[in-house]
Amino acid sequence: YSPTNGAYSTHKEGLLVKLLIFRTLLIYLCVLFAMRLMGKRQLGELQPEELVSTILISNLASISIESEEVPVTASLIPLFLIAALELLGSALSFRMSGRPKTVILDGQIDQNALRTLRLTTADLMEALRGKNIFDPRDVSYAVVETNGSLSAALRPEKETATLADLQLK
Repeated sequence: YSPTNGAYSTHKEGLLVKLLIFRTLLIYLCVLFAMRLMGKRQLGELQPEELVSTILISNLASISIESEEVPVTASLIPLFLIAALELLGSALSFRMSGRPKTVILDGQIDQNALRTLRLTTADLMEALRGKNIFDPRDVSYAVVETNGSLSAALRPEKETATLADLQLK
C-alpha cells in the first residue's frame, strides 16, 4: 500500500474500526460479567457504595473504548479490582451487619432501637405504609432486617379474615 493513493489510509481506518469494535465488545462483556459477579441487576437495588462502584466501572470502561492509545488492561485491571473490593465489602458487611432489630413490639415503637438504627419515626411510618399498615398500634411486632427492609406482623385481631376464620367451606 502506498500512503499517497489513499488505499493505505483506508486499510488503516478499517483496522481501527475493527479494533474499536473489538475493544468495545471486550469491555462491554467484562463490565457485564463484573456487574453480574457483584449481583446487581437493577439500579434501584444499589446501595450508595455500589452506585459509586458502578459509576467508576463505567468511567473506566469508557476510557479504554475512547482512547486506542490506552491499553485495554488499563481499564480491565481496575474494573475487576473494584468488583473484587465490592464483593469483599459485601462479605464483610454480611458478617458485621449484626442482627435484625425489633422496632415495634405489641404496638409500641421502640425509640431506642430507632436511634440505634439512625431512623426516625417518620422513616418507620413510611416503611409501614409501604406494607399497607397505617397505625403502629395494629402491629404485633416489626423488625428492621440486616438489609434495611422492614418485616411486620399485624396483631391477630387486625389480620384479614380467612375462610377458615369464618368457618366457611
